[in-house]
Amino acid sequence: TTTSDDDDDGDYEESENGANSDNSNDEAEEEPTNVSDGLEVYSKYDFVPGDNILFFDDFSQDFVGDIPSKWNTNGSGAVVRLNKVEGNWFELKAGYRLYVIPDIKELPEDYTIEFDLLTSGLDRQTSSGARLFIILSDNNAFNDGKQHYTSTSLPLGQYGVFNMYVKNYFNGKGGMINSGLTADIRDEVKNQPHIAISVTKQRYRLWINEVKYVDIPRFIEELDVLDYLKFHVYGLKDGEERVFIKNLKVAEGGVDLRRKLLSEGKISTNGILFDSGSANIQPQSLGIVRQVSQVLMQDDSIKLNIIGHTDSDGSDEANLKLSKDRAAAVKEALVNIYNISPDRLTTNGKGETQPVGDNSTADGKAKNRRVEFVKI
Repeated sequence: TTTSDDDDDGDYEESENGANSDNSNDEAEEEPTNVSDGLEVYSKYDFVPGDNILFFDDFSQDFVGDIPSKWNTNGSGAVVRLNKVEGNWFELKAGYRLYVIPDIKELPEDYTIEFDLLTSGLDRQTSSGARLFIILSDNNAFNDGKQHYTSTSLPLGQYGVFNMYVKNYFNGKGGMINSGLTADIRDEVKNQPHIAISVTKQRYRLWINEVKYVDIPRFIEELDVLDYLKFHVYGLKDGEERVFIKNLKVAEGGVDLRRKLLSEGKISTNGILFDSGSANIQPQSLGIVRQVSQVLMQDDSIKLNIIGHTDSDGSDEANLKLSKDRAAAVKEALVNIYNISPDRLTTNGKGETQPVGDNSTADGKAKNRRVEFVKI
């Protein structure tokens, strides 16, 4: 993902023609010598995304100024383009009992949620009540829930350290959890963080970038009742303080790929993410690479072939090269970060030739951008 060159108040401005402006500072930045440079801080990151995509939206199919086609709201919000970051973003408008709801139904027992967060205009005057709420609910109405819901709120205020609040509500009454967790995320919310959530039956975990802030074993007090995801923003100054999201992915699974690799001899995952059109691994993907390394460390006899796949955007030739480069980047991460012998790893790329999803949709493209690990 592309971050702002500034780290002041995140002063992002919309370009008048909806296109990204050139940024001369990008040319001055040196490319890392190795793909793994800068990733070591994530070497113990243990989030593993689900491997069956239920919903994905990067808003690339939506028109600037519109509510995204796969979302509902009882207020406002719009897809925008910003001059210091790539692609389309969905601006979440703040308000009282104002919700935005993606078209997701019947969440399974085990799943993961990921999205990128962007803010603008936050400073020491931002209210202590400014928050982003992430809600799991029993309905798709414009409320927290009818009989069952959970809520996690991320503080956006800047002049002090404010708690992250977690709350559950089941069977029409408050649950066992209603807590304030100390979390100084002031810098994170101003620097385009990646938010990851894992729900494994009753267990609920939340990461911001590489740090796990929430890990509650029995947060989901009753299974099979929370089927919807909702977002709610509150406490921002209209027109001055802004919140955007992008790349929302909800996927079934996210449990343990190690056993699957050992028992079946192969795994395929779309959870290893790369910068657009690049072989640079996004650091939040290292949870999967870490699990693969643990399998290799446990059994010295295992050798793996790493195979990259792309969606159909771009030429066949470019995609074939990109898929090979991405497989090589994963090998490099295993070697340089987790000290796996390069002799145990081979790489290949198939480009766009073996799709598993529809390349005309955002969901399908996300499924096709994947990496396979196959025991040799």
